[in-house]
Amino acid sequence: MNKKLLTPDYIFESSWEVCNKVGGIYTVLSTRAKTLQEMLKDRIIFIGPDFWESSESPYFKEDPSLFAEWQWLAKEQGIHVRVGRWTVPGEPIAILVDFKPYFEKKNEIYAWLWEQYKVDSLHAYGDYDEASMFSYAAGLVVESFYKHFLSKKQKVVYHANEWMCGLGALYINNKVPEIATIFTTHATSIGRSIAGNQKPLYDYLFAYNGDQMAEELNMQSKHSIEKQTAWNVDCFTTVSDITANECVELLDKPVDVVLPNGFDNSFVPKAAAFNKKRKLARKKMLQVANALLGENLGDDTIILSTSGRYEFRNKGIDVFVEAMNRLLRDRDLKKKVLAFIIVPGWVGEPRKDLQERLVSELPYDTPLEVPQVTHWLHNMGHDNVLNMMKYYDMHNRHEDNVKVIFLPDYLDGSDGIINLTYYDVLLGNDLCVYPSYYEPWGYTPLEAVAFKVPCITTDLAGFGLWANKEFGHNGELTDGVKVIHRTDYNYSEVADYIKDTVAQFSAMSKTEVDACRKAAETLSKKALWKEFIQFYCKAYDIALQKAEARKKSDKNK
Repeated sequence: MNKKLLTPDYIFESSWEVCNKVGGIYTVLSTRAKTLQEMLKDRIIFIGPDFWESSESPYFKEDPSLFAEWQWLAKEQGIHVRVGRWTVPGEPIAILVDFKPYFEKKNEIYAWLWEQYKVDSLHAYGDYDEASMFSYAAGLVVESFYKHFLSKKQKVVYHANEWMCGLGALYINNKVPEIATIFTTHATSIGRSIAGNQKPLYDYLFAYNGDQMAEELNMQSKHSIEKQTAWNVDCFTTVSDITANECVELLDKPVDVVLPNGFDNSFVPKAAAFNKKRKLARKKMLQVANALLGENLGDDTIILSTSGRYEFRNKGIDVFVEAMNRLLRDRDLKKKVLAFIIVPGWVGEPRKDLQERLVSELPYDTPLEVPQVTHWLHNMGHDNVLNMMKYYDMHNRHEDNVKVIFLPDYLDGSDGIINLTYYDVLLGNDLCVYPSYYEPWGYTPLEAVAFKVPCITTDLAGFGLWANKEFGHNGELTDGVKVIHRTDYNYSEVADYIKDTVAQFSAMSKTEVDACRKAAETLSKKALWKEFIQFYCKAYDIALQKAEARKKSDKNK
């Protein structure tokens, strides 16, 4: 018989990416917000960093009337907050905190952290100080709010995301033990670093010592806060089975529960709007390609793309370029292919010569200079994508059946060339390719299938593993997701699998393609937050059981 799970009266959730769109965690939190808001109506409160003193955040709408009395009290305590709503579906309450005042107390905060939890902050560099001061400030916010507004009778959870929020979780654990603490690592700092430093991660995972690798890779401080938080919170979680293995080996701590990343599909356009937007995106992508290349690619061209953060090896951008190079000579390819690499690089500016061609709308039969890139980069000579294409002599010649274009800007609708948002561009694809080497979950393939775009990913991505589990076999294109087996050493095979899969796709009839698109959409529905929120409820219960036990033992003292 299922025991009744303890449910929180209030949840505070902190992340560097609350109202701050920098990566995948923003997507996790902002799409989950609606489901939690439906469960807890304004008793889920997100805490993020306040960068926006002089300008208005596009993701936050301030409301001075929310918790007005507490806001005044916090100010009296020297805690500078702005309270309002996060402008995402569900519009949950968000508190943005100014963490800069705590820099002058940095040394004593780190000394306390060492004395209480043996966290080594001596080797801090880069974003460590900034993240830690924000995390400390978030802890103060929750402590102040709890003591003013809530009581020991209420079941309260503090949920910290990533090492950046570890300090706040440890602060709450120490100063307000009545609050249940949860820590989610979305990727271990050491695992990501091992993979990013070209070392084989998976075959040797059992042999790596996390503390030793932290020293070797100069990651002691991030690793230390991550490990101590994992060990000291009430419930330790991660986002996939693949990262759970990393936690056991590199943090010496098994997770209590895996919290897979879900999706909210409320912003996927419905029938008529969907088709209209898809047509518009395809037209725009072909127009940009034709202007850049001096070509006349028609609507029967297969448009495919890869996207994500610019982690050349970890995200498999290298193997994507390799596969497109091999596809150039593939005799089984039945249609022309236009492949976009949509990865934010060090952008200088949109190309004026390309903008002029796009405005004129005339057909051109000569390519522009450097017909592989839509925006000029600050580091053209050192860019990995352009250098690899140059090495393989991939110059998008007229006779090439595969054209590869690097679109190195954030697609926010105003990049100066495509001028569509990422999701609108995604709609225009026939196929997406995400051949990741290191990918704790993988939002890009999940987003693709939610927009009915079949995709290729690997079983080194959490999403790929999950998809295989759902299918009961290794995913094929006809399932909506082709899941390629990837190891530390089979780069060349992966490139061939991608090449062969695109060639296979090019030979499919419209009926077969439509079936793939339908299968992709069907799979995406199994990854909606309404399906995955149950795992969070389990994590809340685990944490609250421990906090309630602490309260009882305090009473009995």
